[in-house]
Amino acid sequence: MKRVVSFIILLAVLSAIAGCFATQAEKQTAVGFYLDTAIMLTAYVDDIAVLEDALKECGRYERLLSRTVEGSDVWNINHANGQPVPVCSDTIAVLEAARQVSDLSGGLFDVTIAPVSTLWDFTSGAAALPGAEQIAAAAKLVDYTRVAIDGDEVTLPEGMMIDLGGIAKGYIADAVKRYLMDRGVESAVLSFGGNVVCIGLKPDGSCWKVGVQDIDKPTGEYMLVARNFGGSTVTSGIYERGFEFDGKYYHHILDPRTGWPVENELASVTVFSESSMLGDALATAAFALGPTAGVTLIEGLEGVEALFICRDRSVIRTSGAGEYLVN
Repeated sequence: MKRVVSFIILLAVLSAIAGCFATQAEKQTAVGFYLDTAIMLTAYVDDIAVLEDALKECGRYERLLSRTVEGSDVWNINHANGQPVPVCSDTIAVLEAARQVSDLSGGLFDVTIAPVSTLWDFTSGAAALPGAEQIAAAAKLVDYTRVAIDGDEVTLPEGMMIDLGGIAKGYIADAVKRYLMDRGVESAVLSFGGNVVCIGLKPDGSCWKVGVQDIDKPTGEYMLVARNFGGSTVTSGIYERGFEFDGKYYHHILDPRTGWPVENELASVTVFSESSMLGDALATAAFALGPTAGVTLIEGLEGVEALFICRDRSVIRTSGAGEYLVN
C-alpha cells in the first residue's frame, strides 16, 4: 500500500511539473518610442497585450513629465510665469527625488538646467556652439533650491525652467516595472535606452546580462558585460550625444555651474541599484563629480554600486561592483 501511495504522489508531482513546462509563457517583445528613446519591453507572457498596455503607460507618463509636450505638468510649471501650478503626485515624487540627489551631489545634478540645455543642440548633427555670454546668462537661472513644493503645487521663479530628462526615464522604467508585475509578469527585461530594468530572473533561473557600451566603438559593441538580478542598470556616457567643433568634442552632460559640458577624465558611469530613478540621477551626478568624488558619493549609499570608465579605458569600481561583472 505504501508503494502504491508513493507512486501516486510521484505521478502527481511529475504531472504538476509537466504542466508547468507545458504552460510556460513565451518570450514576447513590444517596442515603442517615447521620451526621445526607443523602448523595448521583453517578457515571458501569454498575451502581448500586457506589453502593449505597458507601452501606453510610457505615453501617459511622457504626457505628464516631458518638457516639450504642451500641457504636461513640466510644461505648465515652465510657463506659469512664477505662479503656483497644481501637479500630480508622480511629478512631486520625481521633483523630491531630484532634490535629494542634488543635495547629495552639491548641485551637480540639477533639474533646473533647462535654460542652459535648450541652448545646446546635441541631436541634429549640426556642430555649433552657443554664445559664451548666452551660456553665462542662462547658468545664472540654474538653481534647484528655488523649486518650491507646497502640497500638490509647484512654484518656479519666472525665467527659470525645469527639465526632468536626467531622472524621468528612470521613474517611468520603475513605474512600468511595477505595472507589469501587477499584471502578473515574473520575468522580463525592460530597455529604456541607457536604462535597463529587469523583473526577476530568466525562467531558467539565470541572471540577465546587460552590455556596457564600449566608449570608443559604435553603439551595440560592449566593453564590459554586467549581471542584472532583477534590479536596474543605468549608464550615462559622453558618447550618447555630442559633436566635434574646432577639434574639441562637446557632449551633453552639462555642468550646472558653468553651462558647459563637464570636463573630467570620465567617459561613462554605470550605476547598479534597485531604483532606476535613483540610478538615472546618480549616473549623471557621479559623472559630473568625477571619479574620486563620484566613488565617494556611491560608496555612501546603501544598495548602490557603480563602474566609472575613464577616457583612457581604465575602469574604476566601487567596493561591491565586482559582483555585477561577468568579465
